[in-house]
Amino acid sequence: MIYSVDVQITAPVYDTEVSDRVADAIRNLFPEAEIESHPGELLATSHSLDHLSERLHEQAILDTARGAFFANQEEKAFSFDLKKQAAFRGVVNFAVGSGSELGDIHVRVRVTEPDVASFIDHIAPPTEDGRPIDPSNRE
Repeated sequence: MIYSVDVQITAPVYDTEVSDRVADAIRNLFPEAEIESHPGELLATSHSLDHLSERLHEQAILDTARGAFFANQEEKAFSFDLKKQAAFRGVVNFAVGSGSELGDIHVRVRVTEPDVASFIDHIAPPTEDGRPIDPSNRE
């Protein structure tokens, strides 16, 4: 299966922050992202969530990820927020509730092929007892 996705990543950069550190936080979870600096924020684009998927598997947080992804699902897209400080350490930590003091990394994924649910199943497969039900979803 070939997946076609457009990933947009935005992160605020406050006066108290170093933009290179915020860029590192983005690169730690999205190493293939192309990052542009704009006044007060970084904008990044990517066409893959493979590294993020690997981190979700390694951290054994597939169910949490699925919940976050499906909670903000639209017809052809889904979005989620990540904590900047955790991302700087290469850790996936979903931001829920009110935003953090430093702002969160916002990720919006538009899925062209195949569909949103199938792509979510690919990057964060359903689990049983914490393990992916169909390991063939994991390449």
